[in-house]
Amino acid sequence: MKGSGRQRREAGRGVGENLTLRLPGGPDAAARARGELSRLRSDLDPPLTENLRLLVTELISNAVKHAGARTMSLKVVVARKAVFAEVTDDGPGFDRPRTAAPHANHFGLFLVERLADRWGVVRDGRVTKVWFELRRA
Repeated sequence: MKGSGRQRREAGRGVGENLTLRLPGGPDAAARARGELSRLRSDLDPPLTENLRLLVTELISNAVKHAGARTMSLKVVVARKAVFAEVTDDGPGFDRPRTAAPHANHFGLFLVERLADRWGVVRDGRVTKVWFELRRA
């Protein structure tokens, strides 16, 4: 099968549902993203749904606050074995922290590190993508 490694992994997991949207930056971006998550399947376990909501909120908030993103996109893929989420913005990007310890008033990536099964940062041309994966029970 051709395609990126991630595309092959997603295909192997049996992709069940997608949510893709563009959001304007600003103070309401995270709340709007959380609201859109309600369109996903209702068979997700409540703890997984809460972790998804929390981590999406953190990544959207980081894109607005730290990257100054005017627009961003959110992609969520619900598969049989996992939920994959990715926030893309046009900000300057950053290197993944080497420590999982929270910094003063900066708990967002600490939460991602603790709650996500996998996560990463990709700088792709002029955009930054921060993604995470939550395994389904």
